[in-house]
Amino acid sequence: MVSASTGVPARIRPSAGPAEYPALVAIWRRAVDATHDFLSAADRDEIEARLASDYFPAVTLSVAERDGRPVGFSGVLDGTLEMLFVDAAERGGGIGKALLDHAIRDQGVVRVDVNEQNGSAAGFYLSRGFEVVGRSATDEAGRPYPLLHLGLARPSLHR
Repeated sequence: MVSASTGVPARIRPSAGPAEYPALVAIWRRAVDATHDFLSAADRDEIEARLASDYFPAVTLSVAERDGRPVGFSGVLDGTLEMLFVDAAERGGGIGKALLDHAIRDQGVVRVDVNEQNGSAAGFYLSRGFEVVGRSATDEAGRPYPLLHLGLARPSLHR
């Protein structure tokens, strides 16, 4: 896939592990600042503080990179896409699509939860073949951010 901003190809690779976590946390922060205005500052800071210690080690991380530099990442656990974030400067360049396609095709993803208040993310997943299969009034930590539970309508089409 080619970045819309530079025309330089990006590739998806496994995470290099804890050594690159600071770069991934920085991508997360820029992405969340651009797309998650519904999160309180305290919740944003609390989640950010736990990324490298709790969240990243719990998933299989894949990284999108361009020119040797991470520009997005995804995390998968047991067929669920637990996270997908693209650097704010790279949004709209196909990196999210490439990460999602990789997660579906190569990692067996068939589920994802998305914040209901994040309309652009919900629209992205719905446009890629997911459908709403449920809803929770709070996120997994009990915070007041409703989640839409999405399932891949026809997983075989992505293989």
